[in-house]
Amino acid sequence: MFKDNYTEVTEFILVGLTDRAELQPVLFVVFLVIYLTTVFGNVSMILLIRADSKLQTPMYFFLSHLSFVDLCYATNVTPQMLVHFLSERKTISRLGCFIQFDFFISLGITGSYMLTVIAYDRYMAICKSLLYGSKMSRGVCVSLVAAPYIYGFANGLAQTILMLRLSFCGPKEINHFYCADPPLIVLACSDSYVKETATFIVAGFNLMCSLTIILISYIFIFTAILRIRSAEGRRKAFSTCGSHLMALFVSYGTRFCLYLRPPSETSVEQGKVVAVFAVFVSPMLNPFIYSLRNKDVKRVIKKVIPENLFVKPCSNLFSSR
Repeated sequence: MFKDNYTEVTEFILVGLTDRAELQPVLFVVFLVIYLTTVFGNVSMILLIRADSKLQTPMYFFLSHLSFVDLCYATNVTPQMLVHFLSERKTISRLGCFIQFDFFISLGITGSYMLTVIAYDRYMAICKSLLYGSKMSRGVCVSLVAAPYIYGFANGLAQTILMLRLSFCGPKEINHFYCADPPLIVLACSDSYVKETATFIVAGFNLMCSLTIILISYIFIFTAILRIRSAEGRRKAFSTCGSHLMALFVSYGTRFCLYLRPPSETSVEQGKVVAVFAVFVSPMLNPFIYSLRNKDVKRVIKKVIPENLFVKPCSNLFSSR
């Protein structure tokens, strides 16, 4: 097909979760509450970790970055989706679509490897406890955090470049609520074999690579825990990993369903349901999973909220008088 025979699409239409008009206001309220909860939970997690000196450890340093990635992951999609719930014209520019696509891939990969880093940290803390302080220095922790960001955004950029090489000249309705891989590929009017293959290989490699590191780490962790003689000691060791395992189950379950499927109309429809969990549920649950099961975080919450929100404002009020 020659370029003279078609006009490139300059904007796309996001179909969304449903085209039923009577459900749009209800969905707006539901996803607004979910997004506000996500923002509150992840921002609170970051601020709490920064506020207390006892939380200035490698594990909480990694958790604060996981919260930041989750917050960005949800923010990349949700605000525009909320606007579309209340508007008749649900369009997104071609540039805006590819930017959203880039950040979605980049942050997804970054989040996967951030969970991998946390698994490695738990391995060092439990299996190499005597060397933990020296091996997990500030410089090492910064490097372990920087690597997922650099690698994730490099992958996202490469996938976006491959997507930009495709031609979009016909239908412009994306059967999704954000610019996603399978729905965009379905709309391409040029050969998408390279992009489809690259998506499957990259997604499969990253998911399997990060999951393999996590599984190996936990094999050593569980082996070390089972060697602990006291039941109380084993319980405490297991409790330090419980939150991470719950977050892994939610995150990797949705990512496998999202990326390791061939692009088709059926897979796109199924992908909408899975994407709701990946984009909204997982980022919302993670801070609560880690905080509600963590004694240190709960201690800081009880300490910070009464003192900073009530005691200090009241003391400032009386002192000003």
